[in-house]
Amino acid sequence: MNKTDFKFVNPEDRINNEQIRPGLTYWKDAWRRLKKNTLAMIGLVVIFLITLFGVFGPFFTPFSDSDQVVGFANIPPRFEITQAGDTFFYFNGTQYNLFTVTEKGMLLEKLPEIKSLRDIVNRKFYFDYEGEQIILDYSYKVNPDLADEGINFSITYKGIEYKEAYGTVSNKMFLWGSDTFGRDVLTRVMYGARISLFIALIAALVNLFIGVIYGSISGLEGGVVDDIMMRVIDVINSIPLLLYVILIMVILDDNSMFTVMLTLGLVYWVGMARLVRGQVLGLKNQEFVLAARALGVPKRQIIFKHLIPNALGPIVVSLTMMIPSAIFTEAFLSFIGLGASAPQASWGSLANDAVKVFRSSFYQLLFPAGAIAITILAFNFFGDGLRSALDPKLRKG
Repeated sequence: MNKTDFKFVNPEDRINNEQIRPGLTYWKDAWRRLKKNTLAMIGLVVIFLITLFGVFGPFFTPFSDSDQVVGFANIPPRFEITQAGDTFFYFNGTQYNLFTVTEKGMLLEKLPEIKSLRDIVNRKFYFDYEGEQIILDYSYKVNPDLADEGINFSITYKGIEYKEAYGTVSNKMFLWGSDTFGRDVLTRVMYGARISLFIALIAALVNLFIGVIYGSISGLEGGVVDDIMMRVIDVINSIPLLLYVILIMVILDDNSMFTVMLTLGLVYWVGMARLVRGQVLGLKNQEFVLAARALGVPKRQIIFKHLIPNALGPIVVSLTMMIPSAIFTEAFLSFIGLGASAPQASWGSLANDAVKVFRSSFYQLLFPAGAIAITILAFNFFGDGLRSALDPKLRKG
């Protein structure tokens, strides 16, 4: 075998068959794995949409959180209308009010009732519409002889009784209905999202600036300093959150969102401090930290340049999981009357208001409670996916 038996390839024509995957940083690799988690990405998208809903949504509604439309109370998102001649009427059975509406569901006018003619026993109500007397006969609901006809009420207009409903239409004035005071539920839920997102931001900042630094100092110093700092945390943890809120309310004589924010600022960093302390205890004896201390690097730089960056994965995961807890805490405190006060709209206070009319206007509870549930689920899905992406022990590829 000699050289003539081989065909030599020119250096410029050679192909490197070894395929080298481009290098990935820790965060790029985590993002690659996070994108494979469907639930985590759905949670991230929902969080983004809720942020847009709360921050920019109120700019596209004709109402504010405190605007009241007098007379238009407890009107559902969808209702049944009756056509009488060329006019469409809607009867609000929760308050026995009659409204004129358009064919598409836009509320026009609440008709004045002629109370002197009201017949409570037979459930007959009389209204005035442009000089014409309208009789609303609600006796079908209580009269067993008429119950089999399958209708709830009839409207007599210009001497003609109309029993057939025209159809069910969407409420064009209040897309999610109105509350007991005639306020737009959709707009108030949007403003409630603003409060919840602001509370989430406060919780995140408190966890980062207090919990991370406190836990880092405690873990790095160790010894007596660590013992004292941890006992302080034990004392803070031993007092229930609700008692903190009540004490702050009594001291400041203030029942508002400031009380909730101050409470979170005082106690919400404790869990993060414990987590960071545990991470620092495991890192401070690593070679890179020992080398930095041998070179005389100040402890402040060791914390911010070596310890915190290397513990950032668990910190981010814990932060993501604590945010929904803060949102739920704010909603709970507002629900029991210790958070946002009227006319501020908080998801918790909206749910509290809706409980009073739960049987007749279920939608008023459905929307704020649904917003709380969806937001907490979204953060939990995203946080769980983030934990899987950032924790080396949970990597699956």
